[in-house]
Amino acid sequence: MNVFLVVLLVLAGVALLLVEMFLLPGFGIAGVGGFGCLIAAVVLAWLLISRMAGYITLGACLVLSGLAIWGFLRSNALDKMALDSKVEGHVELAKNKLKKDEEGK
Repeated sequence: MNVFLVVLLVLAGVALLLVEMFLLPGFGIAGVGGFGCLIAAVVLAWLLISRMAGYITLGACLVLSGLAIWGFLRSNALDKMALDSKVEGHVELAKNKLKKDEEGK
């Protein structure tokens, strides 16, 4: 049961960090919750299982967070979220508009 709790906290922490980085702007509730879950997972593994399990959990948190961020950046998900339209309009300068208005009078 302790191992299941630690794994669940690690997965929730990584998921919340991804949500914070790519869906919600700024450093808010999801980011704090993600870091809190990862820290809780390491502390619980250290206290409830063993010292070695704490070190393994810490390494797993670092590796899984890095792989999740790298995988998300490499996927096509960011291409779907990015704005890629082109603006094809133009702006008329105020000097040219004044000259045209004066010529028209």
